[in-house]
Amino acid sequence: MITGSSALNPVEAEKVNHVIIWVQNRRLRIYHKSAKVLDMPTNIYEGSKFNRFCFRLSRGASCAAYISNFRITDAAPDMRSKLITEGKLVSYGIYFDVNSDKVKPESYGTIKGIADVLIENAGVRIKIIGHTDADGNDAANLDLSKRRAAAVKNELVKNLGIDASIIDTDGMGESKPLAPNDTPANKSLNRRVEFIKQ
Repeated sequence: MITGSSALNPVEAEKVNHVIIWVQNRRLRIYHKSAKVLDMPTNIYEGSKFNRFCFRLSRGASCAAYISNFRITDAAPDMRSKLITEGKLVSYGIYFDVNSDKVKPESYGTIKGIADVLIENAGVRIKIIGHTDADGNDAANLDLSKRRAAAVKNELVKNLGIDASIIDTDGMGESKPLAPNDTPANKSLNRRVEFIKQ
C-alpha cells in the first residue's frame, strides 16, 4: 500500500482529470493539471515490484467514475545522464495526434523532466529535433517534424519557464529512420523527438 496526500490541484468531481503517476526506483511522483502535486522520494519499499492497480472511490456507494486512456509506459532513461553525459536523449514520451503539432497532455512528465535537467544544469544549450515515419508526403513530413520540435520548445518556454535562447529546433521528417518503415512497431520507433546537447 502506497499512501500520500496533497492539497495542490485536487481532482475535480464531474470533470475529466488527467493524472500522471511516475515511479522511478523508490520515488513516486504524481502530476495533475500540469503541476507536480506529490513527490515522495522513498515511499516505495526497497525491491517492490508492481503487477496490478486498484482504484478506490471514496464518494459513496452511489458514485460512478470512469477511467479512460489508461497507458503504461516503459521506464524512461535517466534524462540527466543521457542528455548531459551522453549528449543525446531520444524520447518516445512526447505525443501528438496524427498530422498534428499539438503536444498532448500525457507528454507533460517527459517535458517536465527535460526542463528539470536544464534548470539543474545552467549554461547547457540544446537542439530539439523532430522525426516522423514515412507515411504521407515527404515535404509534409519535414514540415510536420519542424513544427513538432517548435511545439516542444514552446511548452518548455511558455509553460515551464525555460529561456528560449538556449533552445534551437529543427526537423528531419522521415529522412533519419531508426528502423524500416514496414510495420506499425517500426514506424513508432521512427516517430520520435531528439534532444541534443550543443
